[in-house]
Amino acid sequence: MAEKTALVRQVKGLSFAGLTDSGHWVTMDGPAEMGGSDAATRPKELILLALGGCTGADVVSILEKKRVRLAGFEVGLTAEVAEEHPQVFTRIHIEYRFYGEGLAEKDLERAIELSQNKYCAVTAMLAKAVEITHSYRVLPREEFTHST
Repeated sequence: MAEKTALVRQVKGLSFAGLTDSGHWVTMDGPAEMGGSDAATRPKELILLALGGCTGADVVSILEKKRVRLAGFEVGLTAEVAEEHPQVFTRIHIEYRFYGEGLAEKDLERAIELSQNKYCAVTAMLAKAVEITHSYRVLPREEFTHST
C-alpha cells in the first residue's frame, strides 16, 4: 500500500506551513480574533479547494481525452457548516462551470459522473462523512474572462 506524508510546522501563533511529498509548501492561518494573523487560507477551506482541484482535474482530463475544447472551466463549491463545534461541513455542493460553444452535454455529464463515482479520491473520502451534490452550467465563452 502506498503511503503519503505531510509535515505541518507552526510559524507563529495560528500561522502554519505545510509540506507534503510533492515538495510544495502551503500556508494556513486563523482569524485575528482567534490569535491568528489572518494571512492565509484556513485549514478547513483547503478541504474545499482540494475537492474542487481533484474533481476539476478529472473532468478536464476526461474532456481532453474526448477532444472537447473548452474556452474556460471553473468549479464553484458551497459548503454548509454545522453551528455546533466541531463545525464540520454538513453538505457540499459542487457547480461545474463550462465556458464555450457547441459543448455536448452528454460529454460534460459523463466526465462529471466519472470524476464523482470513479476517479476523485477527495470526493470518495469526503462522501463518507458529508453529503455531496453537484450541478453544472454551460456559459458563453466571453463570460469566462468576466467571471469571479
